[in-house]
Amino acid sequence: MSYTKFAAALVRANPGNVRNVRISPGRCRSTVASTKSKEETHQQIDGCSVVEAEPVELISQGTHVRKTLLNKISIDFDNTQEAYRSKGNIELLRSLLVFKLCTIDVLVEKNKELMDLTKKVFGQWMFEKIMKLTFYGQFVAGEDHNSIKPLIRKNQAFGVGAVLDYSVEEDLTQEEAEKKDMDSCVSEAEKESSGADHREKKYQAHRQFGDRRGGVTSARTYFYADESKCDNQMETFINCIKASGGASTDGFSAIKMTALGRPQFLLQFSEVLVKWRQFFKVLSAQQGKSDMKVLEQKLELEQLKESLIEMGVGAKDNIENWITGEKLGVSGTLDLLDWNSLINDTTAISNLLMVPNLETGHLEPLRKKFTAEEESQMKRMLQRVDVLAKHAMENGVRLMVDAEQTYFQPAISRLALEMQRKFNREKPIIFNTYQCYLKDAYDNVTVDVELSRREGWYFGAKLVRGAYMYQERDRAKEIGYEDPINPDYEATNRMYHKCLEYVLEEIDHSRKANIMVATHNEDTVKYTLEKMNEMGLSPAENKVYFGQLLGMCDQISFPLGQAGFPVYKYVPYGPVNEVMPYLSRRAQENRGFMKGSQRERSLLWTELKRRVLAGQIVYKPVY
Repeated sequence: MSYTKFAAALVRANPGNVRNVRISPGRCRSTVASTKSKEETHQQIDGCSVVEAEPVELISQGTHVRKTLLNKISIDFDNTQEAYRSKGNIELLRSLLVFKLCTIDVLVEKNKELMDLTKKVFGQWMFEKIMKLTFYGQFVAGEDHNSIKPLIRKNQAFGVGAVLDYSVEEDLTQEEAEKKDMDSCVSEAEKESSGADHREKKYQAHRQFGDRRGGVTSARTYFYADESKCDNQMETFINCIKASGGASTDGFSAIKMTALGRPQFLLQFSEVLVKWRQFFKVLSAQQGKSDMKVLEQKLELEQLKESLIEMGVGAKDNIENWITGEKLGVSGTLDLLDWNSLINDTTAISNLLMVPNLETGHLEPLRKKFTAEEESQMKRMLQRVDVLAKHAMENGVRLMVDAEQTYFQPAISRLALEMQRKFNREKPIIFNTYQCYLKDAYDNVTVDVELSRREGWYFGAKLVRGAYMYQERDRAKEIGYEDPINPDYEATNRMYHKCLEYVLEEIDHSRKANIMVATHNEDTVKYTLEKMNEMGLSPAENKVYFGQLLGMCDQISFPLGQAGFPVYKYVPYGPVNEVMPYLSRRAQENRGFMKGSQRERSLLWTELKRRVLAGQIVYKPVY
């Protein structure tokens, strides 16, 4: 079912018979990948890169094999002259100062109090000057979409693009944040039901974790106030999209779903999606297929019908209508993607939140009732998402949907997927984010890639390790559900590389997948380059992007950009006072980053000493 139909069904909100569902014929398209062959490429590398021409054997998806000469590219991440060519000496000194301050525990822990004290002692004007010379100048591009243009243009001149991110947040106390979260995630009907609804603890609001900023480093956090505020935040995102389109020809803009509507809907829809997937696992186990990989689990339709009838899900005729589609009837099996498609056709608001009760087998409402206002809020969230996607397409900007907490993420990923199905038909416009510290990251990536194959649209992904680890672990332990996070950093690294390699192979096969490798980990970047060399993936194809935060890891970003790789900085912007919460967390993040590695500071010192010895006391970038 298309995104248009999906959204329209939600907007209509017509109650219907949840069991009278048909799977769209388009859901069962062939999974054979494109046979498009690679083109010969020649990459000229300046300064920081070593080019070695080697014959590499390329095997296409067709029946013949051809050999071609490709340029094998490796990047020298120790070449400080190339890494910092875009930076003046004052900028290098500022970086050294800021990174050093980030290693001093007392300054980081009391950073908010110290900033408030500085403001009182020196006044607002001087406080802003001090911030722009230090933390704000290091990590934030400017106050508005006009003031950020010089930095964006300078970075572009050195091969580095931008992902614009308006980083203004409310400065709330913990008590205020908890109240806002509980008010927006718990409806009046839930308060009155006193546990009568069939809800899982993970997908319910809990006051002790109501302040979703706790244990989070770099991610922005939005708290719902009312629909007018969501409209204002949508307009902010639209302005960001327009600024990205006006500042560059190939930019990205980042959005967060929790800024666009009441999070109650994301909680409930996430629970529905997870429970339907759990139901599929139960049925798969009944057919003895639980040990297979997720996409290899195919339910035999006749056995499935018998199981559903025995479980009392519905009458035989209703079940026939529910799971029999034009293509499915021929194949005789139903896999997870087909199963997920059943939810598409139950998307009237009253039916969307129907879930299988694993004890009785019956489909039951997740909630006993919804108010008219709650249904209206759900519809408006989807409308705002659609508006942003259309603006991105009109302005030639790619839209990056940020990942959030695991109790919101299934719904966020599903909405991002539906946008991809509509807007990624001719090129990648919408990119979803996959957090590789999650145990189910690989399953999520492979399922979504397979759907893009079947339906013929461009898959777009950003891979990150994740921003909510401490919060997620604490919440799972305290509330009592399985920890969704990988056991250690090494396991997360393996998961990241596993997901990355899978998408790179898909790019190699079809040229319809696209990935942003968003990481500060130099080993992961080198691993990506190695795989690209093995597969003959040229940076000029613009299928593999790299991403780092503004003000960090320039020794990775700029050598990549100058070697011809598509690389982007996440570029926060906003008024000084209003980005203070963002800067506070950036200091927290850098404390761990800088204590764990002296490498960036060492490279900065090396370049400064090189310039002094070369007589470049006053160095100005030339571009």
